[in-house]
Amino acid sequence: MSQGTVKLIIESGIATITFFHPQSNSLPGSLLQQLAKEIESAGKNKDVRVIILKSEGEKAFCAGASFDELVSIKNTDEGKLFFSGFAAVINAMRKAPKFIIARIHGKAVGGGVGLACAADYTLAHDSASVKLSELAVGIGPFVVGPAVERKIGNSNFSALSINATEWQSAEWAKEKGMYANVYSSTSELDEAVSSLANKLAKSNPEAMALLKKVFWNNTDHWDQLLQERAELSGQLVTSDFTRNAIEKFKAGAR
Repeated sequence: MSQGTVKLIIESGIATITFFHPQSNSLPGSLLQQLAKEIESAGKNKDVRVIILKSEGEKAFCAGASFDELVSIKNTDEGKLFFSGFAAVINAMRKAPKFIIARIHGKAVGGGVGLACAADYTLAHDSASVKLSELAVGIGPFVVGPAVERKIGNSNFSALSINATEWQSAEWAKEKGMYANVYSSTSELDEAVSSLANKLAKSNPEAMALLKKVFWNNTDHWDQLLQERAELSGQLVTSDFTRNAIEKFKAGAR
């Protein structure tokens, strides 16, 4: 099975980072590390003014953690290493001194919700419903939790985490502040993303970098926090309960 791809294209001050995996854009560890690397690279590139994060395909934006990789984890160290990939991506998005626009064209699950929330401005298709399914497979949204809670508040984060098998609509996500806007067609979504990115590419980069620091105030401790959360997930993923739950989940619809 392909481990997926991550592509970075820079044009007219806009860095477009696109990821893909044949299993509903799920995220194995190698893809997470590549994604973090490209986000960090774009953030440091002086020719980049704004970053667009998107995925390929017409269905799911991101199905979250790779179940195949989750069931292959043999011990807590391997588990921590895998979930550290999500920590690396979220921290790269947080630290990049450029605004990140997320294009959410379809459903977002687990880590995909984390990406949508870690972006600075998120635009979505009206089919882009969301679900934090981690508890349903015996884990919990520990690593993505701080990003989700920061964006939609503790109450809504708690509701998503507890009701782990239910989808919430794109309109729900917009009402809670996860999505800035929702569009009824892909062409409208693409036009909105492109329009905003082009406006930001002509804006003062120093002002945007300072604003980004303001937006992410009081998150400097996330380097340590997300690693601690990765360790929690790494411990849980090796339990018999979680292994059995993942196998059952794989057998049905995600």
